[in-house]
Amino acid sequence: MVVTGGGGFVGSFLIERLRERGCRELFAPRSSEFDLRDRDEIVRLYREAQPQIVIHLAAVVGGIGANRANPGRFFYDNAIMGIQLMEYARRAGVEKFVALGTICAYPKFAPVPFREEDLWDGYPEETNAPYGLAKKMMLVQAQAYRQQYGFNAIYLLPVNLYGARDNFDLETSHVIPALIRKCVEAKEQGRGEIVLWGDGTPTREFLYVEDAAEGILLAAERYDGAEPVNLGTGEEIAIRDLAEMIAAEVGFAGRIVWDASKPNGQPRRGLDVSRAEKYFGFRAAHRLRDGIPKTVAWFMSHRDELREITFGQAGAAR
Repeated sequence: MVVTGGGGFVGSFLIERLRERGCRELFAPRSSEFDLRDRDEIVRLYREAQPQIVIHLAAVVGGIGANRANPGRFFYDNAIMGIQLMEYARRAGVEKFVALGTICAYPKFAPVPFREEDLWDGYPEETNAPYGLAKKMMLVQAQAYRQQYGFNAIYLLPVNLYGARDNFDLETSHVIPALIRKCVEAKEQGRGEIVLWGDGTPTREFLYVEDAAEGILLAAERYDGAEPVNLGTGEEIAIRDLAEMIAAEVGFAGRIVWDASKPNGQPRRGLDVSRAEKYFGFRAAHRLRDGIPKTVAWFMSHRDELREITFGQAGAAR
């Protein structure tokens, strides 16, 4: 089995769970060894690993700021990785390809809860549309390859993920790790306020990383259909309420100031998660009130090692 992005946030948990299930022939290519944007490198990967299953997690990702600064890179890198990995998996005789899409693929004004059948009813939110559309092309490819070649590729749509081992670099992190770090540092430095992007009204849904890993594995084991499937909790929360929840958890009692000159991103995000439970029995084990304390605790216990990796870089929020 090949797991791209196996050394990353979700991938590290997925690898652990695969090993717990007795999977020993695992190959998680590192970017230093295989450039997954390069056709020849992909061919070499499949020749060396000879996988029966490919789970494609690798992606170039970031928050609103990173998406606005790198639209071309986020489109090209994600599109070329997915297209070539699936094409050469087909040519190599891979039995199953699990493609991880993104909630950013949904239309900006999709009705909430987002249902998979609404995926094509509009253009994605502008700040992350290049990334969302690049990942969405894997759904088109998977369905086309199933139709023409009988290739078993499935497509999953996870919501925003969070949890232990997340990226806490303020330049590239998503909203939960960014909020945790901002609140912790403001408390420790005795600052009376923190400033956050937007006006706090957009809503989001979040999936704890360990639940995401379990959902991906269940789909790999049990689902062989053409339809895209959401992975989430069905629990929608306003960013303003999320910020207050995190501030309370870390003990930051100062003001939260909203900078409305900065973009909000998509107005609402919340999923219909019934298809995942129906098709492969997935239901998230963690609600936000369970996952946020665990994430804060992990961050506080790993700050020294994280400081060298992320705190030394210039310090923005998904």
